[in-house]
Amino acid sequence: MTFQAPCGVTTVIYDCDGVIFESFEANFAFYSKVLEHFGKPPLDKGDAETMRLLHTYASRDVLATLFAGDSREEEALRFSATIDYRELLPFMRLEEGFVETLEQLRGRVNLAVCTNRSTSVEMLLEDFRLAPYFSYVMTALKVTNPKPHPEPLLKILDHYRIGPQQALFVGDSDLDRRAAEAAGIPFVAYKSDLPCLARIDRHPEILKLLKSNAGDGNPQPGEYL
Repeated sequence: MTFQAPCGVTTVIYDCDGVIFESFEANFAFYSKVLEHFGKPPLDKGDAETMRLLHTYASRDVLATLFAGDSREEEALRFSATIDYRELLPFMRLEEGFVETLEQLRGRVNLAVCTNRSTSVEMLLEDFRLAPYFSYVMTALKVTNPKPHPEPLLKILDHYRIGPQQALFVGDSDLDRRAAEAAGIPFVAYKSDLPCLARIDRHPEILKLLKSNAGDGNPQPGEYL
């Protein structure tokens, strides 16, 4: 399959967890290790709000919630940085069709990652042999305000010296949507019914989206093949 990117769109930005990787079990194991180390009660998979938090927010924000009212919060943050994330790789699964999609996009648009992960994302990209595809990786450590604040996405725009309408942001959470909206970047919802320019359920579908808008220059909400 070949395609022509829509006029003006030069960059596709991907969230990490839930988009590049199915990583729920890895995140659950990571924070469970922290809680166990400090003798805290175990996580409850039935607590939907906490599960959403640990899957989407930056580690500092997650631990601030899990250790609310506990003077060991900073100690917990330091301990979490010592966990070797490679121990959790067996819990990580690359989303179907992602590499094949990157092969089609590479050389035609800039490819970037925007994640609230901190120290682990570069290692993950290397271990799954994804690093060569991405020319810029934005993490929570590189900003003062992680998503849902627009700062991470705005820094990506600055890096490429482009305007917000020249990019697409592919995410799966309301946190991603809010960041995209605040940055003025069209949002593509992955396996999600969030308000968006388009929804995709498989990664190769973004190629159809780009092709459907080729030559237009003004993507319209809901325009999706």
